[in-house]
Formats: sequence, C-alpha cells, structure tokens
Amino acid sequence: MASHRKPRSRTRTNTPAVGLTTAAIAGVSLLSAQNATADPKPSIEEVQKKVDDLYRQAGSSTQEYNKAKESTEQQRRTVDRALDEAAERTEALNESRRALGSYAAAQYRTGAVTPTAALLFADNPQSYTDQTQLMDRLTEQQRSAIKDYETQRAEAAEQRAQATKSLETLTDSQESLRARKQAVQKKLAEARELLSQLTAEERARLAELERKKEEEARRKAEARAKAEAEAEAEQQRQERERQAQEQTGTGTETGAGAGTGSGSATAGGTYAAKAEKVLSFARAQIGKPYVWGATGPSSYDCSGLTQAAWRAAGVDLPRTTWDQVKAGQNVATADLLPGDLVFFYDDISHVGIYIGDGKMIHAPKPGANVREESIYYMPIHSSVRPA
Repeated sequence: MASHRKPRSRTRTNTPAVGLTTAAIAGVSLLSAQNATADPKPSIEEVQKKVDDLYRQAGSSTQEYNKAKESTEQQRRTVDRALDEAAERTEALNESRRALGSYAAAQYRTGAVTPTAALLFADNPQSYTDQTQLMDRLTEQQRSAIKDYETQRAEAAEQRAQATKSLETLTDSQESLRARKQAVQKKLAEARELLSQLTAEERARLAELERKKEEEARRKAEARAKAEAEAEAEQQRQERERQAQEQTGTGTETGAGAGTGSGSATAGGTYAAKAEKVLSFARAQIGKPYVWGATGPSSYDCSGLTQAAWRAAGVDLPRTTWDQVKAGQNVATADLLPGDLVFFYDDISHVGIYIGDGKMIHAPKPGANVREESIYYMPIHSSVRPA
C-alpha cells in the first residue's frame, strides 16, 4: 500500500560557515590573550630610569676597564723587563760558553785530552764537574769558567721561565681587558637602542623630565651656595669682632689664639693654591667630549678628568674612582672646599671636582661634554680632599 505521509523536506546546514565563524572567534580570543600577556610599553619615566641605570652600569664597567687596562700596562712593563733580563742572561751564558770553547780549542791544539770540550757540549755539565779525576786536571781558571757557565745557564733558564710566565699573565690581562670593553659597549648599545625606539613626542617628554631633574639639582645647589655665603659672612663678622677685641687689649690669650689660626690658615692656603690649579685645568677642559677610558687631552672619562686635573697641581691620583676615593681625607658634604672630589652612586662609579656653590666640573656620560653641574644631580656617595 502506498504511503500517504507527506515527504519530509531536508534542511541543509552550512557546516563550513560555522567552522569559519568558530575559527574567527578563536582567533580574536587568541589575539586578546596575546595582547593581555604582552609586555606593556614602558612609560617615559621608566625609560628615563632604565637609561640612567644603563649609563651608571656603563660607568661602573668603565672603571673595571680602566683597572684592567692599568693592570695590563703594568704587566706589559713587567714582561719587557723580563725579556730584557733574559736577553742579558743569554748573553752572559754565551760569554761563558765562549770562554769554555777557548779552553777546549787550546787543549785540541796541544793534543791534550779534551774533557773540557766534552763538558761544553754535554747536556749536563755538572755531571762531569762532579768527577774528581776531571777536576784534578783543570786549572783554577778553568774551574772558575765552568762554574760561571753553570751559574749563567741556570739563571738564563730561570729567567726564560719567568718571562714565559709573565707573558701568560699578560695574555690573561688582555683577555680581561677585552671582556671589560665588551661590557661597556653592551651597556651603551642597550641605552642607545632604548632611546632609538622613542617617538619625537616621547623624546620631547624625556627632555622635559631631564630639564626638571636639572632644575631641582640647580635649586639645591643655589640653597647650598646661599648657606655657604651666610657662613662666610658670619665668619667675617666673628673675625671683625676678634680684631676689635684685640685692639681694646683683651689679653695674651687672644694673641695665642691668633697664632693657632695663622697656622691653620697656612695649611688651608697651601690646599687652596693647589685647588686653584686643579680648577684652572678643569675649566679649560669644559666642552671636551666624554669618552669612556679616556685620560685626555682631547677627551676624558670621569676619573680620567680628575686624575689629569690634580696632576696639574703636582698630585698623582690613582686611575679609577674606586682607588681615588681612598686617596685623601674624607670630608662631609657640608664641609666641601673647591678642589675636593665628590663621588656618586653606591658603586662609586662616578666622580666630579667640586668648584663651590654646590657645583662641580665633571665628565658626565657618553654623548655629553665636560661641564659644570650641580653636585645634587646624582646621589652623593662620599667626598675626599686629595692633598
């Protein structure tokens, strides 16, 4: 029997479309997740802090480079001396060898036995000299020549060994120097890369932050200068009062006190005279570029400038900030005098020359020139009076 039921119509489903929509949603979700987990772009303040920190690290690495360079130069001088001494020992050895050769030749001409010749060409002459028979047949002069030859050969061998060891040490020093140089270059490259990613607007904002930082440091320096001026005025007032008391005849005690003050003034005058030469030299370098590892005369790093300035006053300072900070009398920031060295950061990676009024002359960082600046621009570690 035929069926009277109405045939059911088939509904077509668009499976590919559903799959595409699902993929699109999944893609959006994935992008959202990636955006959520991606590192956000650093703020200008963070960029400034990072760049400053990289420059500080580069400054510390520069001091390590300076120390390695100084060690390398010292080791090179040691090697040169060792090679010179080895050459001298070799010449002395050759002279002893020639003396023994003349004895051997004389024995050959006279037809005598030639133990001396055997001794000369032996690998171990001492084994021959230890033989009583041979020694009995040698004259005193020949014995002396043999002994001298043995001594010279032993000393020449020792000197060659020392020269070889010095060369190995020099090689190690040179490798350390290269490593320090690469560390500095890496830090500076990171700073340049970070700055190169900034837009023009971001660069302008960064410059504004730098200006505000400098302005704050300048205000602190001005406050310091005002305090110094007030202290000097007070000192002058007290000096006028002391002189007035002396004129009214207050007694011998005042005279004794004046004598003590005169001695102090003499010591202070000696330091002031040296400091004047230091500042004169430093001011003449203003405008010259900072170059890490440089000691002048066309460019400087921070400790290279302080070393050169104090050398102009007849005082030899060590090369690095880490050694310069130990080369003198520690002074409080409140007691700074022109010519004193001011050190910065916890790692003592920077130094400047105090010029008074809360300011210094220093070689700041790569890309900058030697300049005057507030000592409050960077965190102060300590201060030293070199002489």
